[in-house]
Amino acid sequence: MNGYDFTLSGTQLTALGSGALWWPEQGLLCVSDLHLGKSERIARRGGAALPPYDTRDTLTRLAADLALSGARTVICLGDSFDDADAARALPQEERLWIARMQAGRRWIWIEGNHDPGPMDLGGSHLVELPLAPLTFRHIAQAGASGEVSGHYHPKASVSTRSARITRPAFLYDSDRLILPAYGTYTGGLRSHSEVLCALMRPEARAILTGKTPVTIPMPR
Repeated sequence: MNGYDFTLSGTQLTALGSGALWWPEQGLLCVSDLHLGKSERIARRGGAALPPYDTRDTLTRLAADLALSGARTVICLGDSFDDADAARALPQEERLWIARMQAGRRWIWIEGNHDPGPMDLGGSHLVELPLAPLTFRHIAQAGASGEVSGHYHPKASVSTRSARITRPAFLYDSDRLILPAYGTYTGGLRSHSEVLCALMRPEARAILTGKTPVTIPMPR
């Protein structure tokens, strides 16, 4: 698969170019911050009318990662929906699409700050998931070890001879991994932000997503 291999707490993981995390030993695919239904939520609250294709695009990419990996377990690491009403407003076609992807798999929705309660969309709904030696939760906690989280939508930049490229990025060190946002309509927080610098160790690295994932020292 198109990805970058690295180790966290003695566990071999792969950061995929799509922004998903693959744990081969467990047959586990993890994605964070799908923010399904974001265009609907923005329109409902009187914001700009964005093209309503974000959910379909996000699900298309997720289906491709599932087909490629053959994952037996899927963890959606919080903020899977832009809010509870966005989850309830999902068209039937998209609800059925999610159900087809869940079929034959263990599917876990981790609660996020945008979707703090269970959604009627199958699977299990947990605050966090300990799966030794890792723990999956939405927001990083100070002092954690072996932690996999999301929430911050990290992005990082790298300079080439012709341009400076900014992409969603994984951030990792010896204690934790923060996933990029997987959703189509999601912004990002630069890796040099105060909150990310405070969470990550000085030796932390960034893995930029894209066709060929690139790893660099975490820009600060």
